[in-house]
Amino acid sequence: MSSKHALPSENATDSVHISEIKPGILRIELPVPFPPGMVGVLALQDRRHNEDVWTIVDTGLASAKDVWRGLLEGPLSGRRIGRVIVTHHHPDHIGLAGWFQAKFGAELWTTRTSWLFARMLQLDAPPDPPEEIALFYRRCGYDEEQLAHQRNRAKLGFPVSVTPMPLGYHRICEGDQIEIGARRWRVLFGQGHAPDHALLHCEAEQILIAGDQVLPKITPNIGVYPAEPEGDPLGEWMRSCAQLATQLSDDILVLPGHGAPFQGASTRLRQVIDRHDATLARLLTHLENPRRVVDCFAAMYKREINAANEGLATVETLAHLHRLRAAGQAVREIGPDGAYWWRRA
Repeated sequence: MSSKHALPSENATDSVHISEIKPGILRIELPVPFPPGMVGVLALQDRRHNEDVWTIVDTGLASAKDVWRGLLEGPLSGRRIGRVIVTHHHPDHIGLAGWFQAKFGAELWTTRTSWLFARMLQLDAPPDPPEEIALFYRRCGYDEEQLAHQRNRAKLGFPVSVTPMPLGYHRICEGDQIEIGARRWRVLFGQGHAPDHALLHCEAEQILIAGDQVLPKITPNIGVYPAEPEGDPLGEWMRSCAQLATQLSDDILVLPGHGAPFQGASTRLRQVIDRHDATLARLLTHLENPRRVVDCFAAMYKREINAANEGLATVETLAHLHRLRAAGQAVREIGPDGAYWWRRA
């Protein structure tokens, strides 16, 4: 079953696409105001404490409240939301977890790291970004105009995209078995895009709820951020994908956080590893001459990098440079301008 329901949202022209993947599993595409324009969440028929309820996997942004109200009055009517399982802490996935708990008494199930990160990012919201964040971007080669733009974007970040987080949660761990209705799902962990990113694998029916760890046409943003400025998330992500490729077959139906459901999980995981290897090789050639992060965009991307996408391009380029440095292929030095200059080792 596949249907399109016009529901209330921030934009009256928006619509929500709902597909029945299997009996008792509905996939709902919610609009988000950034590429690729949607996030795929799930509503699974469940029974909690002798009551027929919905278990929701990921929630969309805080701005999707009206959409959910319309869903619960229409396609999802007859059951309340009894449990929310969140794959990772990014706002388009955890944005309404607190609202679901406050309004419906829904239990929040997620990883410890996801809950801690979300709580920290929501509570740590100073009116002006601290100086160490400005220093982080100066090290990347930002000028004052770019820094001012980044400060303005920071004020519109995590806290405004997420409803108040619950004070408590139910922790899920790698290897856990979670019963949702008549199905049993095994928890797998991914890394790199988000720490301790949970995937749910129904082995009996070969279904994978993948979140953002594996996507059909794009790769998730892998970035180095001020919270962990010396990290190697790309290394974590590539190792994680290689491990998952040995655990998952190409017969599995993958339900991704962005893009259409697809099959070919193992092949896709190896494909994206190869793609990042090619990007690393291209970037290494670019480092024959010393470069700042902002000087590496041309080697990283085939599209134009402008003020709208510069932030994501910066943290992702930095992740690739850190991967080269961790592999002993690149080094960096602070230049007279205060920026890091990277070159081939």
